[in-house]
Amino acid sequence: MLPGDDPSPRDPGGLKPRLIVGLGNPGNEYRDTRHNIGFMVVDEMARKLGVSFTEEKRWHGLLAKFSGGWLLKPQTYMNDSGRSVLGVGQFYKVVPAETLVVFDDVDIPLGSLRLRLGGSAGGHNGIKSLVRTLGTQDFPRLKLGIATAAGRPAADRLVGHVLGKFSDDEKATLHLIVQRAADAITTTLQNGFEATMNLFNRKEQQP
Repeated sequence: MLPGDDPSPRDPGGLKPRLIVGLGNPGNEYRDTRHNIGFMVVDEMARKLGVSFTEEKRWHGLLAKFSGGWLLKPQTYMNDSGRSVLGVGQFYKVVPAETLVVFDDVDIPLGSLRLRLGGSAGGHNGIKSLVRTLGTQDFPRLKLGIATAAGRPAADRLVGHVLGKFSDDEKATLHLIVQRAADAITTTLQNGFEATMNLFNRKEQQP
């Protein structure tokens, strides 16, 4: 995969993911933090698919093979995630339009998700790294809300919120959204991105 490669003349909404990336930070100090919800989702996908992660030092990540693709947890720290994604994508010839990235979004309430085919980084350092390294912002992403009930935390509390752990009161909602995210990913594997967006994004808009 070369940065910015166009994989196909087809509508990318009809594609299915071959590489599913969960963003997070490695190390016990970051385990179970809000910023690591992407790791939690791909861990759940590994459980559902019955596969295990293996450390791949050449690509600075933990990789699991399943029928039809790979799960990846970069171990580079969030702001250098693109290096791991690019390495795996180049080796297995996975283009950005087939790379689904799962990550936290502080502008979306906890318990909600959004599936998009591309877009700006929105201030997320992991996505900034991918855009910079892949040379395009046209890769699908599954955004999982981590905002408080009051909305996005104020600037002076933002880092503490993102790097903080989910509270006991949030854990039931966390469990449900991780399961729902895994269901959305499973649907993309079966039916492609467009059908999944029509189903899951529409549910988000319902009262």
